[in-house]
Amino acid sequence: MFLLAVLILGIVEGITEFLPISSTGHLILASSLLRIPQTEFMKSFEIAIQLGAIFSVVVLYGKSLIEDRATLRRVFVAFLPTSLIGFICYKAVKSFLLGNERVVLWSLLIGGVLILIIEGYARRKFPGDRTTESLTYRQAFLIGVFQSIAIVPGVSRSAATIMGGLLLGLGRKTIVEFSFVLSIPTMLAAAGYDLLKSGGTFSAGQYGYLFLGFTVSFITAMGAVKFLLSFIRRHTFITFGIYRIILAGLFFLAVRGR
Repeated sequence: MFLLAVLILGIVEGITEFLPISSTGHLILASSLLRIPQTEFMKSFEIAIQLGAIFSVVVLYGKSLIEDRATLRRVFVAFLPTSLIGFICYKAVKSFLLGNERVVLWSLLIGGVLILIIEGYARRKFPGDRTTESLTYRQAFLIGVFQSIAIVPGVSRSAATIMGGLLLGLGRKTIVEFSFVLSIPTMLAAAGYDLLKSGGTFSAGQYGYLFLGFTVSFITAMGAVKFLLSFIRRHTFITFGIYRIILAGLFFLAVRGR
């Protein structure tokens, strides 16, 4: 049964990591539906399998990144506030926020409403499509500050960075691709630090589950990245905002019915 759950969670992670709907939130809700207890291993599992999705970005963008030093510098600047805030808040997040369904649901709901508001504002205020080259280091740092809000489960790292980028006037394709690339150091640091802190307590079997979840999320995320890039050529992010609101509402009703 747990092997099937690992496969399901790997698929959920791969699909949701780069969409602005919160992969961590979906993993927590999926674990709840599957009745998997939120043990210390499961909390680490939900962090570590994100590396599989991130590896898909390395495969898709790694070569161009090596050649684009200007983007790398902006990514480094954007990563700084996230790394600092994540390091300071790590213990509180893992102890009190990870696994908390109500935190996830409120984050999904509020985040969905904000997506609708920000999309409407950005379309009126910034009709153009500013590129990464026009992104200043100050703006890159601000995108990193937006991303740091996503330490709260349910907020969504991609939603925070994408909405932050839209508020700064970046085009949809530009900020989505910047969000993809920014995920590499962010999630490597988050998963690496967690494994350093907790990995010594895992059994060989648990590491096997981690590897399986990593592999499944990697394969699934490859498709999700291509889907999102294709989707935003013709659509806004409003669909994702509505989805978040509906999902939160359905789960709120389910929680009340327990």
